[in-house]
Amino acid sequence: MIPSSAPSRLILASSSAYRRELLSRLQLPFEAIAPDIDETPHAGEAPQDTALRLAREKAAAVAALAPGALVIGSDQVATLDGMQIGKPGDHARALAQLQLMRGRRVVFHTALCLWDSRVTDPHSAAQVENVQVFVDFRDLPDAELDAYLRIEQPYDCAGSAKNEGLGIALLERIESSDPTALTGLPLIALTGMLRRAGVSFFGV
Repeated sequence: MIPSSAPSRLILASSSAYRRELLSRLQLPFEAIAPDIDETPHAGEAPQDTALRLAREKAAAVAALAPGALVIGSDQVATLDGMQIGKPGDHARALAQLQLMRGRRVVFHTALCLWDSRVTDPHSAAQVENVQVFVDFRDLPDAELDAYLRIEQPYDCAGSAKNEGLGIALLERIESSDPTALTGLPLIALTGMLRRAGVSFFGV
C-alpha cells in the first residue's frame, strides 16, 4: 500500500561515490547520509544474507533519523566458490584477489533496501531484493593485473576491479538482469521499488 503523503526526502544511506553517481542518473533530488552500523558478517552467515541484512540495517539506521523520508540502503558481497571476497584495502591484497579470481567466475550479491519511514510498521516499511551478477574474469598474467591496479587503484571495491572504468578489460563476461548492480546500486530494481512507494519519474 502506498502512503497518501508524498515523501519529503529521498536519502541514499551511503558514503559511496559510485552509488551517488548511479542514483543521480534518475534525476531525482536526493541527499546522502553515511549510516553508522557494524558491517562485520555474522558467523556462518550466507553471503546473500549478509548483503541483504546490511542493506536493510543501513536503510533503517538512516530512516530512524529522517521521519517521512524514503531511504535507500545497498550492500554488495562478492563470492568465489561461496567464499566472501571483501574490499582489499591495499595493493597487495588486491593483487592476491585478482590472482585468485583470474579465469574464474565470481558471483556478486548486490542487495537493495528501500525503507519508507512514512510506514509505521517496521515489518512492512522495507522493500528488499538481492540482485546477483555473474562475472567471468580473464586469465591474465601477474604483470597485467599489477599494472591495472597501479593505474586505477580500486582498493575500495569488492573484487578489486572497477567495471565502470579500466577494470572492464579484466572481465570476459557479465551476466545479470540489472547492468548497474555490479557497480553497486541496481537501478532497475530500485526504480520498481520507488514506483511502488509512489515516486513519479516523468512528472505524470
